[in-house]
Amino acid sequence: MRIAMIGGGYVGLVSGACFAEFGTEVTVVEADAAKLAALRDGRMPIYEPGLDKLVEANVAAGRLSFTGDLPAAVAGADAVFIAVGTPTRRGDGHADLTYVYAAAEQVARALTGYAVIVTKSTVPVGTGRRIAEIVQGVRPELEFDVASNPEFLREGAAIADFMRPDRVVIGAATDRARETMRQLYRPLYLIEAPIVFTDIETAELVKYAANAFLAMKITFINEMADLCERVGADVHDVARGIGLDGRIGRKFLHPGPGFGGSCFPKDTLALVRIAQDHGAATRLVETTAAVNEARKAGMAQRVVSACGGSVRGKTIAVFGLTFKPETDDMRDAPSLPIVARLIEDGATIRAYDPAGMEAAAPLLPAAVQYCTGALDAAQGADALVVLTEWNEFRALAPGRLAEAMRGRVIVDLRNIYEPTIMRGAGFQYSSIGRR
Repeated sequence: MRIAMIGGGYVGLVSGACFAEFGTEVTVVEADAAKLAALRDGRMPIYEPGLDKLVEANVAAGRLSFTGDLPAAVAGADAVFIAVGTPTRRGDGHADLTYVYAAAEQVARALTGYAVIVTKSTVPVGTGRRIAEIVQGVRPELEFDVASNPEFLREGAAIADFMRPDRVVIGAATDRARETMRQLYRPLYLIEAPIVFTDIETAELVKYAANAFLAMKITFINEMADLCERVGADVHDVARGIGLDGRIGRKFLHPGPGFGGSCFPKDTLALVRIAQDHGAATRLVETTAAVNEARKAGMAQRVVSACGGSVRGKTIAVFGLTFKPETDDMRDAPSLPIVARLIEDGATIRAYDPAGMEAAAPLLPAAVQYCTGALDAAQGADALVVLTEWNEFRALAPGRLAEAMRGRVIVDLRNIYEPTIMRGAGFQYSSIGRR
């Protein structure tokens, strides 16, 4: 089979490379000339473990190619995946579908025969139907189907998630479309991965519902962490005690400074707007989004309080900038409001992130000093703040941190260190939801 993937960003590039690994002939269309040149040169525009080798192998095998010529890529394709960005629309919180609809119109003009037009981007309910209307308006005579195939890729583990998924959700209206999609995912039948076929509207909503539920779990355990601090309990024991209940599950019960990334913040807000448009209440999701934003903003105050009520004139080391480890994604990262607030309050910031400093630089105040390593960031610092739980930070010996730092304040917003060990090493150590 042959497919075109419109968009060489995170979703399109990972999905395209994985489909090629399945044996499908894949052409990824990227409109950005600089990104296209990088891809053709074998340079990945994103950080994702193993992606460079997967792309290299499939390009060498002739199954994966990159182009800026959409009509050439689409002509003769069995399926065309739309994997362009759907950022939050300014002013109202809705998903901005400008790129999706523009791609649909271009695809309609370029198709030379029957194909399934598949939304891989996260799109609101009703988008698939609107794409069908756009295509019919451009090419009334064209045979085509529209399908929804939302992605469930965790940054840092995206390849494994695609190749060995918990489930694949496909929304389609015709047997012909379902059979095309079934053939594309045929390798997953061999490992008995669940393939869930639904109507288009249901598939579109599944993605938003899944992300909103996970965001609520994170927000719930963060609020429980705050309560643990007040009553003298340990949030990790609470999380384990409830997570072993099979109805709840252990994942996404890790306390921290709030969720960020490319999905949860914008998708929770978009789901609220979808519900409002249709007159349905989503109070839990609304509260989740509001509580999370307030939490990220309030984490800086924890640092200020740990430093005696003021950070003016103090040097603060920051470990980690990305919203999670194993990615360079800075979208809605908790580090953005926290670092900005600390600088506003007069602190000098020395930051280190293994993958995200280049992406962080345009988003953070220019005063941030970027360092070559964790110990370099800690050198001469009055306080240390852990914002991302990269494994290399966990491995640092307390003694080496003590030698590098001038002060002894550590604010661990990811709970990567043991309190008794850090306090035994002479640190004034504080974390989230622990005694």
